[in-house]
Amino acid sequence: MPTTTHLRSLQALELAVRQGSLKGAADVLGITPAAVGQRIRSLEDYLSTDLLLRSRSGLRPTRELEHALTDLHTAFKALERVTETLDFQRTREIHIVADTDWAELWLVPKLADFQEENPNILFCINGIGDVPIRLGTPDLRIFSDDDGGEVLFRDLLVPITGPDNLRRLADWDPVNQMEGLPLLHLKEQIENENCPGWVDWFEKFGHRESGTDRGVHYNNARLALKAVKLNVGFMVCGLSLVLRDLQEGTIVHPFPLSQHLTAAQPYRLRLRSGAEKQPQLQKFVEWLMATAHETKEKLALNL
Repeated sequence: MPTTTHLRSLQALELAVRQGSLKGAADVLGITPAAVGQRIRSLEDYLSTDLLLRSRSGLRPTRELEHALTDLHTAFKALERVTETLDFQRTREIHIVADTDWAELWLVPKLADFQEENPNILFCINGIGDVPIRLGTPDLRIFSDDDGGEVLFRDLLVPITGPDNLRRLADWDPVNQMEGLPLLHLKEQIENENCPGWVDWFEKFGHRESGTDRGVHYNNARLALKAVKLNVGFMVCGLSLVLRDLQEGTIVHPFPLSQHLTAAQPYRLRLRSGAEKQPQLQKFVEWLMATAHETKEKLALNL
């Protein structure tokens, strides 16, 4: 096994045990839970032994792993400290781990404006970008949760669809306008009660009585949005993620924007300890907060 793969597999294993789940490790690393699982499985295959026990209460180390767990935690805590100590050598890099939909649909399209004014600052976002991913804590973490940090904005969740579907809606049931029409769901909306979707929207605003949880499920909003633009169906999505698409007319909102849900948690920014002293991060955070404020104002104007 190559050394880099070996180290990344050990990192994924240590984080999975520390966080108690593949998803927790994936959030820290900025990759998918499937990718975390693959790294761990490759290590298990290499060692010809199981390292994790999976149960309803989360992940637990096997007996084989327990003997090495203390050293494993100590080693990666030390690597994180080394990364922070030597971070002055990376004065041009910003490493971000963020909510995937927010990063792909909100941050990345806007980032070109910042990079035009700051061409020497390089980014790695969720493991992809101008510079390779590094071990250790990212400079910034941005998620919609209640774990603290500086609030960027709280999103609004609205139904969207392709322009051609408006005609289907006009010719449909005048009372239950959405009855029987194809629904698109994000996997998180079905699995996480803190992520409102169609079930919550219909419960609040009506328009459909049956099958509110049925339809096609997508792992992320980017893929679902492609289907929406092809008029495959109707989707509940964060308004901040599709403001440009609505303006360009590639998608439409079939109901008044006043018929919206509010996200359970706002997007929050958390900086790595000591990172706020770095000039490139100061610039980026100032830009990020100003851009988030613009989005917040646009959301208010659209209501």
